[in-house]
Amino acid sequence: MNTPTFESQRWLDCYKPWQKIAEPAFWAVFFCANNVFNSVISWIDIEHGARGFSAWEPITWEWSSGLVLILLVPAVIAFERRFPLRVDVLRQNIPFHLAASVVFSVVHVLGMVGLRKVVYAVNQRSYDFGDWSRELAYEYLKDFRTYFLILVLLILYRLVLLRMQGEARLLDAPDTGAPVEAIDRPERFLVRKLDKEFLLPAAEIEWLQAMGNYVNLRVRGRDYPLRTTMADIENRLDPGRFVRVHRSHMVNLDCVAEIEPVDSGDARVKMRDGTIIPASRRYRQNLRPVSTHVGINASINRAEN
Repeated sequence: MNTPTFESQRWLDCYKPWQKIAEPAFWAVFFCANNVFNSVISWIDIEHGARGFSAWEPITWEWSSGLVLILLVPAVIAFERRFPLRVDVLRQNIPFHLAASVVFSVVHVLGMVGLRKVVYAVNQRSYDFGDWSRELAYEYLKDFRTYFLILVLLILYRLVLLRMQGEARLLDAPDTGAPVEAIDRPERFLVRKLDKEFLLPAAEIEWLQAMGNYVNLRVRGRDYPLRTTMADIENRLDPGRFVRVHRSHMVNLDCVAEIEPVDSGDARVKMRDGTIIPASRRYRQNLRPVSTHVGINASINRAEN
């Protein structure tokens, strides 16, 4: 097995702190650039046609549309997380996205028409969208393309990140003979990264977090997504080491530094790397039976007093 390349990991480490800013910034720049381009095209068409439109009108048309599209991007991303376009569920989820594209188009049209009416009213003009049945059909053809373009860009972006940070999977059972280790209680995971593979000991996982259709395995400050559910991976990890502390989190007890109570009856688990993991009241008792972790149990007792 080969280790991942240092250069790609260094780039990814530099990008991660900016990821929450870079992702929305990309969509904003993408649609703003598209708005500028379309506005210029509209200006040229108006000049050539000598149709007597004011200069602010093509700007209003394009930017009203673009602004609504930018606001719709988070909804598309959230919907794709609920109905992912993976190969194994593609046929099942495509109908949902076809229906969603219709809703996407209707909301887009209503939003942009509303903005245009406001701008026209400010300029003491009235805006006429035209025949609604015909215009809605025309706009849907464009919005259908835009909706699925957003999905394509989103999927490509995720694929690039997965290749760079590495995607984990469970070791498969051999075609013949007995497995080297228990398949139902894995001691190692296989991580594929930039066409290279390496083994990841389960004991080195510090904590786990459910993220949509994946569970992120945190190892030495890096996340490795595993395509599974939290319930499934919980059943396959050593219960003497890994415990569920929240609907979306599990922790490795060897990596827990302390537990801090909160007024609601929940708690915050501080990991040795400084990460704070939420511990809900429902799962907090999972920490108590582990007698080998005396410091943790003492913290729980103080939290309950």
